[in-house]
Amino acid sequence: MKIITTTRQTFWQERTTAAEDSIKSTLAITGEAEEWEGFGGCFNELSQIALLKLSDQKRKEVYDILFAKDADGLKFDFCRIPIGASDYAELWYSHNEVDGDYEMANFSIKRDQKYLIPYIKEALKRNPDMKFFASPWSPPTWMKYPKAHNFGTLVQTDKNLKAYALYFALFIEAYEKEGIVISQLHVQNEPVSSQKFPSCIWTGKELANFIANYLGPVFKERGIKTKIWLGTLNGPETDNRMLYTRYDNYANLVLHDEKAYPYIEGVSYQWAGKYAVQITKSAFPEKKLMQTENECGDGKNTWEYAMYIFEMFHHYISNGVCAYTYWNMVLPPGGASTWGWNQNSMIDIMADDYKFNYEYYVMKHFSAFIVLGAKRQVLEGHFSATSICFKNPDGSIILISKNPFEKPVEFELNGKTIILPASSINTILI
Repeated sequence: MKIITTTRQTFWQERTTAAEDSIKSTLAITGEAEEWEGFGGCFNELSQIALLKLSDQKRKEVYDILFAKDADGLKFDFCRIPIGASDYAELWYSHNEVDGDYEMANFSIKRDQKYLIPYIKEALKRNPDMKFFASPWSPPTWMKYPKAHNFGTLVQTDKNLKAYALYFALFIEAYEKEGIVISQLHVQNEPVSSQKFPSCIWTGKELANFIANYLGPVFKERGIKTKIWLGTLNGPETDNRMLYTRYDNYANLVLHDEKAYPYIEGVSYQWAGKYAVQITKSAFPEKKLMQTENECGDGKNTWEYAMYIFEMFHHYISNGVCAYTYWNMVLPPGGASTWGWNQNSMIDIMADDYKFNYEYYVMKHFSAFIVLGAKRQVLEGHFSATSICFKNPDGSIILISKNPFEKPVEFELNGKTIILPASSINTILI
C-alpha cells in the first residue's frame, strides 16, 4: 500500500501509515458502478497565449505535465474544445459572421488555427488516443437576438435552425481534416444563463426541437459519428435570472421527447447543474452523465477553495458521471479574463516559468492513477462522504480521500489500516 498526501504546507508527498491520536471512522466497498472515460481540461485562447510566452523548453514541460502519459503529471485523456469563442478567448468570434449565410458558404475555422488547433495538436502528440468533446458559447451573432456574442438567444426560425445544425456538422468535419476527431457535441454551454460573455439562452423545449428535427437528422444524413449530448447544463438555477430554469425543463423534458431521445447519448452538467445530477441519474440511468466545467474561483487559488473543489469531484463522481473536466488548465497569475472576472487555474504561467497551484494537486490525486476503463467502486461507511474509489482494469484499487478534520482519521479498507493526516487530500494505492 502507498499513500500520497497533499496538505496546505506540503505537496504530493509519499508517507507511511503510523499510529496517531486519530478519529476512528469506517469505509467499505459494497459494489461496482460506472466505467470511467477520462479526466481533462478545456482548451482556450488565453491559456495558449500564456504558454507561448514561455521558452520552448518550459512550454514543452507544461504540455508534458498536462497531457503526456509517460510523464509525472496529470495524464489528461478527455478534453473540451470551444466552438467559436469561449469566455477565455482573446476576442469574441464565431466561424461564420456573414449575415444571412444560411448555406454556410463562408464557414471557416481559420481563427482556431492561430491558437486552439496548435494547442490541441500538442496534446495529441503526447496522447494520440485523447478524446475530445466540443460545445459553443454562442451561435453566430446574426442568428441571435440581440445580434451580439454575449447575452440573448437564438432566433428559432426554420432557416436559422437548419443553418446552425449545418454549422456544427461543418465544424466537426473541418476539425477531422486537421486530424482532431470530436467524439461528442454538447449543444450549448450554459443554456440557462444570459451572460456578458459569449452565451445563448435555450429552453428545454427549444433544445428538444433542435436535436430531434435538425441536429440529429443532419448528423445522420452526413454520416457524422459524433455523439450528441444534452449540455452543458448549468441549471436548475439558484437565482432569479430566468424563472423557467428548472430541472424538468431540461433533462426531464428533453429526454421525454420521443424524437430527441434516441439521438442523445448523455447529459452534461456544470455549476448549478450539480443540483440536478442525482435526479437525472435516478430518472435516466441508461444515459451517461458528465461533468464539463470545474468551478473557477476568483483567481486567488487558495487552499480553502481547493478543498471545496475536492467536494465537487466527490459530488459529481459519486453521483455517476463518467468524466470530469477542469476549466482553465493554465493562466497568468490572477487569471484575468477579458470580461472582468479573475479565475483559478491548475498552473500559473509567469514571465518564463510556471507554478503549480493547489488545484493542480487535487486533479493529480485523481487523474495520475485512475485510467480509462476503471470502474467506480460503491462505498459505504462514515468516511464515504469524503472518499471516492476506483478499480483499474489491472485490479488495483485507487482510493482518493479528503480528511476535512483537524485531527488524523483512521479506518480500514480491504484489510488495510489507513491513517490520514489532518486537513489533507490523499491517494491510497492498494
